[in-house]
Amino acid sequence: MIFGRSQRGKPPVEPVTLKILVAGGFGVGKTTLVGAVSEIRPLRTEELLTEAGRPVDDVSGVEGKHTTTVAMDFGRITLREDLVLYLFGTPGQERFWFMWDELSEGALGAVVLADTRRLEDCFAAVDYFERRSIPFVIGVNCFEGSARYPAETVRRALDLDADVPLVMCDARDRESVKEILIGVVQHVMAQASDRRRAVTT
Repeated sequence: MIFGRSQRGKPPVEPVTLKILVAGGFGVGKTTLVGAVSEIRPLRTEELLTEAGRPVDDVSGVEGKHTTTVAMDFGRITLREDLVLYLFGTPGQERFWFMWDELSEGALGAVVLADTRRLEDCFAAVDYFERRSIPFVIGVNCFEGSARYPAETVRRALDLDADVPLVMCDARDRESVKEILIGVVQHVMAQASDRRRAVTT
């Protein structure tokens, strides 16, 4: 950089930053997703599951899970030179849902992770974003050993509106996660364009 300008003579690009939430049920892979794609060391607020929490923490289907997010996960990814996403993973357990309103402040879109073994666990997140008119994409996290269902079958089970994107993914795989996030940005832009057209017609 020379006097605030790049050596090629171009002014530095000021990136657009977007806040994206990552939501879903307990143990669905939110922390894994943020960690898989973040270009910085992700901030995590995980605590060990304890005997005291056993009566309220339903670990059926995720018996191997020993920690839980109690506030949020945070990561960052640069999709393009002029576009940076800040990722906020929400707590999955009902007793920490009070954090959702705080985390959703200023969010332009969301990823709702779903696990076909416990599909009902993502209903609360779908309902939350629908009621607040926050655009979201469903990412079906394909766990090893779990049954595979056609996307249309999962869509019907979730009773999704026709314009809500649904994609199969692997929350551990960086490229798979990037595709979901690109889908969220495209969905947000499409909805904003639809709203503008509705205003001008």
